[in-house]
Amino acid sequence: MTPLVFIPGLLCTAELFTPQLAALWPHGPVMVASTLQGDTIAEMATAILAQAPPQFALVGLSMGGMISLEIMRQAPQRVLKLALLDTSAQPASPEQAIFFRGLLDQARSEDAATVLGETLISVLHPAHQHDPALRAVNQRMGAAVGLAGFAHQVEVVLSRPDSRPSLAAIAVPTLVLVGEQDQLTPPDAARELAAGIPHASLIIIPDCGHGSTIEQPQAVNDALLSWLLD
Repeated sequence: MTPLVFIPGLLCTAELFTPQLAALWPHGPVMVASTLQGDTIAEMATAILAQAPPQFALVGLSMGGMISLEIMRQAPQRVLKLALLDTSAQPASPEQAIFFRGLLDQARSEDAATVLGETLISVLHPAHQHDPALRAVNQRMGAAVGLAGFAHQVEVVLSRPDSRPSLAAIAVPTLVLVGEQDQLTPPDAARELAAGIPHASLIIIPDCGHGSTIEQPQAVNDALLSWLLD
């Protein structure tokens, strides 16, 4: 059985992967890493590696995918398989800096819990933004990370390195998956990842935004099971 390590995205907790944990735990021990340690992507990766099994399959979403790419640079021999969900190898753009710092200013000046919950909801597919269950998940995750955690993670994400030069060195079976309507890390970013990683497979999930694991859990579960068991 292959141990699995999941790394959640910005403002997210282990609840981001609840549907996947239920589907994948029969196939190996599962760990959801904390993203609250470390002041850079590199430090976060080092902290996660210190807690991870000797070898494992790695799944990262959004910021978690960015950390996963750093893990592939620091300890490629420990990763048996790699899944990159709704993420990008590119460095942060000026537009992303304006967007995230604007949200942070809003959270500091208004009701932080409400703003943080709505921030996560806003990146879902429009058809899912009013789903009561998804709204509740995102509000719980935002509240758990909190304003200080969000501020810390924003600075980490905005200072991330350009991972594109290291993609060609990835030599493990790799799945790249993205929501068709992901506005934060769009399908073009996923195509770039898949093109840069030798023999990577690309799956684009229809009717899905940035939160694929909770927006289209069955499609993501099917893709991850195929990737893990192949």
